[in-house]
Amino acid sequence: MYKVDLNCDMGESFGFYQLGNDEEMMQYISSANIACGFHAGDPHVMRKTVELAKAYGVGIGAHPGFPDLLGFGRRHMRCTPDEIRDYILYQIGALREFAAWSGTKLQHCKPHGALFMMAMEDEQIACAILEGLSALSNELIVFALNGSAFEEAGRKMGMPIAREVYADREHTADGSIVMTRKGPIITDKGEMAKRVVRMVTKGRVRTPDGEDAHIFADTICIHGDTPGAVELVKEIRSAFEQASITVTPVREILT
Repeated sequence: MYKVDLNCDMGESFGFYQLGNDEEMMQYISSANIACGFHAGDPHVMRKTVELAKAYGVGIGAHPGFPDLLGFGRRHMRCTPDEIRDYILYQIGALREFAAWSGTKLQHCKPHGALFMMAMEDEQIACAILEGLSALSNELIVFALNGSAFEEAGRKMGMPIAREVYADREHTADGSIVMTRKGPIITDKGEMAKRVVRMVTKGRVRTPDGEDAHIFADTICIHGDTPGAVELVKEIRSAFEQASITVTPVREILT
């Protein structure tokens, strides 16, 4: 019997702008990465998304990013380690209080966009994020790409690490992802589901250049704004059932 977490970025609407398919996706995932107001989201959306996750029994995670609402947190910013640490404290502190107000608590943290990708390669940025997290709690599970500087720094600091893979993005030979704003390179949802099953059961993934790479899958991301995301997550859940793979919040994977 295999167990894996399914996560999705949530709470990215703000003001009059409605983004994602939160309520539909929430029915099929086990962990939600909730925007904290810097790249997307606002206080009202944060509260509502926390309450929605609680109602569906979904693990609540923070999704902090750069203060880049215009660029949706996808633009690389030059910030000092102190600035990055403070951004983390500010955003996660806010979401933590909404969780407390709703009678629950945070399970994990997955940095967003450019901040996340920069941390995968830059040890100084990775440590700044992790210092902010550890100041808030030493129990927050940290999502990191396989073999990244972020994973390595987190393990050195004794932080619980969940290795993340992607259902709707291609992977490189070293376990990172191929970033694209045009959606997944693979578009056949049945093939995407089979690919994810293989990641979980075999620890392998085929790269765009045909190499068979080794990978660990504690948690699998499905982007809510990927075209056909709801149909994809349904396809994955069906494939998981056939392969005897149980979907459960990431805290259950690491215990």
